[in-house]
Amino acid sequence: MKTEEVIQYLEQNPQFFERCADRLAAIFVPHPHGGRTISLTERQMLALRDKNRKLERKLGELLAFGEENDVISEKMHRLAVGLVAAETFQAALHLINFHLRDDFAIPHVALRLWERPEDVVGLPEFAAVSADLQGFAESLTQPYCGSTASLEATTGVGATAWFGEHAPRIRSQALVALRNGGGAVGMIALGSEDGERFYSGMGALYLERLGELISAALGRVTHSAL
Repeated sequence: MKTEEVIQYLEQNPQFFERCADRLAAIFVPHPHGGRTISLTERQMLALRDKNRKLERKLGELLAFGEENDVISEKMHRLAVGLVAAETFQAALHLINFHLRDDFAIPHVALRLWERPEDVVGLPEFAAVSADLQGFAESLTQPYCGSTASLEATTGVGATAWFGEHAPRIRSQALVALRNGGGAVGMIALGSEDGERFYSGMGALYLERLGELISAALGRVTHSAL
């Protein structure tokens, strides 16, 4: 009989295990880790223990992810509360830089907004941005994460220069478009000297929420006491 035929027979005749309990107890099979033979019952117990260990390990991973998400959610909440209270552009900008650097441990943050108010001069956040980079921000359906080299090679654009004197040390970046409910009005760049801090395929949910928070806050205070 083929293996599939044996399995099919046992599935269709579960009473077999009751009728032949004594015979099953006398069957010995190789130990899964070698060295000796064990009874069929003992082999089943080992299989169940292995399954339980895997489930416990998976549960531990899920709990760790849950705790990590709780920590990130608390940080996002603190940032949101601060931005709600901010009454000027400079205050909001200070809060963004402070929380991202000290709370989220992101060492390098650069922000650009496309439309500069007429009475604003000298702020780097309103420095000119190329049409290609603006177009790239507009095309983003979710934050872009990856190495600096990969970003410039695959997109043909880069925001590395936004990091000023730190630019040569930036190894990975996250670029998040800022929107006013429709098209992109700016972009925030997060940079790290760790090449694995921001990587292609990483979860982007909190980066999306970060972009939405910053967009809403800056949209409210851009023309307020710059």
